Amino acid sequence: MKETTIAGLARAGGVGVETVRYYQRRGLLGTPQRTGGVGAAGGVRRYGDDDVRRLRFIRSAQTAGFTLDEIGELLELDASEDRHRAHALARERIVALDAKIAELSAARQSLRRLADACGATASGPCPIIAAFEGD
Repeated sequence: MKETTIAGLARAGGVGVETVRYYQRRGLLGTPQRTGGVGAAGGVRRYGDDDVRRLRFIRSAQTAGFTLDEIGELLELDASEDRHRAHALARERIVALDAKIAELSAARQSLRRLADACGATASGPCPIIAAFEGD
């Protein structure tokens, strides 16, 4: 890929321009110098393949449930090749995801029971509404 503007970087990473700027403020993405033009108002910042890869990494790590602070730590660990800490962070994330999955599974089972009860009869109060009104 040739160099691109911040809008092109955002598009390639599936985010908005303001998200790219936020990641830059957080120190997760670099901010290249302006090229061409004169003075602070002139020139355009250009981003390359490494920036796109880093942005996609950030988005993928967020999808896996990592916080931006954890993503920052992972990026630093990558530079230092500290696999032990990266492994520990991944294991912590897996434990948290397993807990969330268990919580969502329980909620799904409960809602399924309520939906079945609601569909089993056409009269009286709806079990779903009654359950959420709860006393």
